[in-house]
Amino acid sequence: MSTPLECRAGRRGRTWVVHVPEYGVYGHGRTLKAARESTVQGLSLVGVAAEVRLVPVTPELEALRSAESAYTAALGEAVAALALRRATVRDIALATGASVAQVRRVLAERSQVPKADPAAGPDVPGR
Repeated sequence: MSTPLECRAGRRGRTWVVHVPEYGVYGHGRTLKAARESTVQGLSLVGVAAEVRLVPVTPELEALRSAESAYTAALGEAVAALALRRATVRDIALATGASVAQVRRVLAERSQVPKADPAAGPDVPGR
């Protein structure tokens, strides 16, 4: 098997339905596991051997993903602001309600972001 093939799975009544337009394949099942297996079987019929990763899609799940994304961004900003004020990792975790591991992960991700080169001068729009 090669790179995972990401497929969207939507609900139709009591069934999950998967469409893989690249190969003209459909899969379905009462459970996500059954829908994935059906999709893998359909892909094998057209000669495609790929790991299938289903992404369940409903309006409620999209709202949940959007809220998770907003939370992640807000947490990053709060952690960065508290870190700039020299708060300890443990204090940041207590203040934000995040785990110490989450705070460390956010700080590590933020430290990997390239910073502006001070020798380049200020970033002035219109130049």
